[in-house]
Amino acid sequence: MAAQSARLMVYFLTAAWLAVENEYIALASTTLSLRLIHRFSDEAAKALKFSPSETNGSAGVSSWRKKSKDYYRVLLSNDLHRQKMKLGSHYQLLFPSQGSNTVSFGNDFGWLHYTWIDIGTPNVSFLVALDTGSDLLWVPCDCIQCAPLSGAYYSSLDIDLNEYNPSDSSTSKHLSCSHQLCESGPNCKSPKQQCPYNINYYTESTSSSGLLVEDMLNLASGSDNTSNTSVQAPVIIGCGMKQSGGYLDGVAPDGLLGLGLGEISVPSILAKAGLVRNSFSMCFNEDGSGRIFFGDLGLATQQSTSFLPLDGTYKTYIVGVEACCIGNSCLKLTSFRALIDSGASFTFLPDEVYEKTVNEFDRHVNATRSSFEGYPWKYCYKSSSQELPKVPSVTLMFPLNNSFVVHNPVFIINGSQGVDGFCLAIQPTDEDIGTIGQNYMTGYRMVFDRENLKLAWSRSNCQDLGDSKTMSVTSPPDGTPSNPLPTNEQQRTPGGHAVSPAVAGRAPAKPSAASTQLISSRFCLLRLLPELLLLLNIISAFKANTGIL
Repeated sequence: MAAQSARLMVYFLTAAWLAVENEYIALASTTLSLRLIHRFSDEAAKALKFSPSETNGSAGVSSWRKKSKDYYRVLLSNDLHRQKMKLGSHYQLLFPSQGSNTVSFGNDFGWLHYTWIDIGTPNVSFLVALDTGSDLLWVPCDCIQCAPLSGAYYSSLDIDLNEYNPSDSSTSKHLSCSHQLCESGPNCKSPKQQCPYNINYYTESTSSSGLLVEDMLNLASGSDNTSNTSVQAPVIIGCGMKQSGGYLDGVAPDGLLGLGLGEISVPSILAKAGLVRNSFSMCFNEDGSGRIFFGDLGLATQQSTSFLPLDGTYKTYIVGVEACCIGNSCLKLTSFRALIDSGASFTFLPDEVYEKTVNEFDRHVNATRSSFEGYPWKYCYKSSSQELPKVPSVTLMFPLNNSFVVHNPVFIINGSQGVDGFCLAIQPTDEDIGTIGQNYMTGYRMVFDRENLKLAWSRSNCQDLGDSKTMSVTSPPDGTPSNPLPTNEQQRTPGGHAVSPAVAGRAPAKPSAASTQLISSRFCLLRLLPELLLLLNIISAFKANTGIL
């Protein structure tokens, strides 16, 4: 009798379990199914894309998974990537610790825009040129051949410029030849050797060479219109020991901030660290002032065009111009590709496009052709009055009817009595790719949206940037210079602008897929409640009738 009762109990329990299990399976089929894979399984190794050479072939995969430091390195990399996806960017916008302001000194410094940055611990200040046409941040360092750094050498400066010495910074580290960002690594004698660099720029015989180091770039964040938060970001810096060409003749004497698409550039490093969105903006005002912000996505109303790949990859900021227009006249067969290069003072068009553009401009100008000694442009004009005569605009047309209008495309030549003349500030190039230089970006807020691989622009005076997608930016107080230069004492005092390490804040939490699944699972339990109660009743009745349990 006891055996028969036990069999009966097993029957009831099995039937109840199957009912619960079938209900669960039916429910799961309408919601979500998952397969768990152990992190040391063969399938996990394949999912992480390890090659047979890395795993020593299929025979060695088991021991490799459990012992290889490369395996744990990839696991850590994946974890860090997942964490950054959850956190988002720490700051809405970042800018140099001395302020977002930039400035052009005109001919003294090659007509480029510059900003002050602070490097190292204690920090040292450098006046660097802003260059979207290159990647590396370099400064004069342990100089063998550098530009003069005495303020007396430059009429626009009343302070001395600085030279970087990595040994004076407690946060500096040598970058070895084995580092993934060391392009010269294969040519090194030893992987532990300090990584050398040598960059040749577009301008003839202009270069910078030296050694790569890692050190802190001091930045600030003005998030939520509150007081600025100090941020220290480790970046790669070129210790520029030897410069040549234009870098010895007044262009970027105190260093260059490369803002290109390369992994070694400051925007790339800041975005990869999760500090800001992968975008930045520069604004160039008519009076020579400007602004720079890392993480800026610009305005919702701005115009834009896509970047184009070069040889199948996105190496630099190249766009496709569909046509050139002079005034209201758009010219046929004037499409070309152009590099957007803030490190180029002026603008260059491919030969055929150049000829059509300048001839049409000449046809619209009511002035006498002339030439001015020392100026590189071919289409120059004599002014008949002390004021600039009316000149037509130059418009670059992009896909989807986006237009970039250069309202003042000329370079004004002033004399003792006023305006002597003007030149159309465009030069020809025999290259297939032209260059939109800094002079044609004047009056615009240029957004280099690297996330979406787009160039965007909007008209701006570089002060009222309050409609930004990311944050509103206040103008400098009245009476404050647009870009005050640090005094000699501030420049020379160690830690004069030192900032404390940032405390990273988490982004506001959002409902996730995981929380939705948790709610669903609770509903699953509620739906299974009747079956569970039935099982309890069966067990209780069996206990009462048999007295076994």
